[in-house]
Amino acid sequence: MKENRQRLDKWLWFCRFVKSRSSAAQLISDGFVRVNGVRAIDPAKTLSIGDVVTVSLPRGSRVVRVEQLGQRRGPATEAVGLFADLSVVTVSYDSK
Repeated sequence: MKENRQRLDKWLWFCRFVKSRSSAAQLISDGFVRVNGVRAIDPAKTLSIGDVVTVSLPRGSRVVRVEQLGQRRGPATEAVGLFADLSVVTVSYDSK
């Protein structure tokens, strides 16, 4: 694989969206991941810097932009540097 590309399942695992790489592969195969708005069905789909990934998890959906490709599954402080969070947080106010 080219130096500037990385497998989707590996990248999700490096970013700590899932606990194992096999969980990442299952999440992708089940249709819960989109890359640039298109449903990814192959865990081997390649990512590059600038791609937008949408992940639907039990605890909520995340929309992130790939900022870096991972080299390892490091600590959480390292993982957050791999992506920019584009998720919109909605706040509802009670008008009473």
